[in-house]
Amino acid sequence: MAITTYDELKASIATWLNRDDLTAVIPDFITLAESSINRDLRHYKMVQRSDATLDSRYIQTPADWLETLRFSITSGTTFRIEPTSIDDLVQLRAAANNISGRPRFYANAGNELEVFPTPDAEYTMQLMYYGKTPELSGTNTFNWLLQDAPDAYLYGALVQSAPYLNDDNRTSVWASLYSNAIQSLQRSSDETRFARSGLRMRASGY
Repeated sequence: MAITTYDELKASIATWLNRDDLTAVIPDFITLAESSINRDLRHYKMVQRSDATLDSRYIQTPADWLETLRFSITSGTTFRIEPTSIDDLVQLRAAANNISGRPRFYANAGNELEVFPTPDAEYTMQLMYYGKTPELSGTNTFNWLLQDAPDAYLYGALVQSAPYLNDDNRTSVWASLYSNAIQSLQRSSDETRFARSGLRMRASGY
C-alpha cells in the first residue's frame, strides 16, 4: 500500500495492527508520533526563518519553534546575537546596571527569547530556527516528512499504539525500525548540509 496521504497512513496503521476498531484513536497515534519526531529529528527541511522588529527585552518565539540556529540583527550591517544562559544574562544585566543598547546576547526564557542589552531602538531581526513539521490532518493531508519518510511516520505511530494496546509484543521491532528511519533521515540531512565542507558530523543548535 502506498503511503502518501493522511488517509493512506491511517489505513496502513490499521492494517499493520490488524485491527478495524481503532478509527477514533489512530489520529492520536499519529499526533504522538509527530511529537516524538519533532524531539528526535533536526532535518534541514525543518529550518525556518522569521523576520520581525526587536524593540523590547523579550520577543516571542514562533509558534512552531523547536530550537534556535541563528539570531541576528539585520538593521544595517548584519550582527549576530550570541547565545548564553539565563543565569549569565542576569549577571550581565546586573554588572552593566541594566543598560540599554544594541542587543548582543540572548537566552531562552520559556516561549520567549530574552536579549541583553535591552534594545535602545527598533531593530530589524532575523531568527533562523528548527520548526515543527506541519501536522497531518484531514485538511493538511501530506507534508515533506510523509513524502520523504513514510516509514518514520508509520513505525512512529505503531510504537505509540503500544500503551493503548497493552504493550503489543511487536513494539520492540517497531521501535527499532522507527529509530533506523530517524537515523537515516538525520544522516541524509547532515550529508546534504555539510557536503561542501566534507563534514559528516551533526551540528547542534546555537
